[in-house]
Amino acid sequence: MISLFAGAITFCFTTLLTIAGVGAAFILIPVFLALGIEVHTAMATALLLNAVAMSVASVNFIRKNLVVWKIAFPILVVASALSPLGAWVSQGLDRTVLLWLFIGFLVFAALMMLFYTPRVRETTSGIGPLLGVGLGVGSLAGFVGGLLGVGGGNIIVPALVVLGLDPKKASATTSFVVIFASLAGFLGHVSLAGINFALLAWTTVGSAGGAVLGSWLMTDKLKGRQVKLLIGLILIAIAVKMAWGLL
Repeated sequence: MISLFAGAITFCFTTLLTIAGVGAAFILIPVFLALGIEVHTAMATALLLNAVAMSVASVNFIRKNLVVWKIAFPILVVASALSPLGAWVSQGLDRTVLLWLFIGFLVFAALMMLFYTPRVRETTSGIGPLLGVGLGVGSLAGFVGGLLGVGGGNIIVPALVVLGLDPKKASATTSFVVIFASLAGFLGHVSLAGINFALLAWTTVGSAGGAVLGSWLMTDKLKGRQVKLLIGLILIAIAVKMAWGLL
């Protein structure tokens, strides 16, 4: 019964967060913990579900030509390289202070999503400018993500939109990057705990179904400004959840 309930919750959150391209693990982990699931099993399962959902969603995003490869690959490579550096730098630093700073960043990014309209960047232009965007955003996401132990998607999406990428393309491009970041996190946690296969089965169904629905809503039903608004609201929700956890 717990696994079935977890699957339903996974479906709901994955549907919503697939639209924004950030993955649902950050919400699913505390939900699983509240259901009495062991912490490393909860983390490993949630991260694997992230990879499943973003893989399913990316199939649709790629078919719709929404993934900007000239940006996605540099972000993926640089973020993967700098994440360990961020984790190393974090040793000895006050993590609570860092998290409050990150909450401030999320609120700022959310306000930019809600009220700032950047000049749209042409994604068919030469590789140089787009490569620069990818390297810059990837460096920020990798280092800060490693420093704070948080998902890089929360950084990548608003950064790309503020830099002028269409919100739908920003979300789709981030979804592709999140696949690999989530798999890396899953491999790190699964070695510390076993997998609850009943939980994994029901939540995988919920995750895949939510990704199909969320990606369809994003590509076929929502306009770019609506996606941008939703991203802003989700960033505020993430900031509130993190702040609540620190109080």
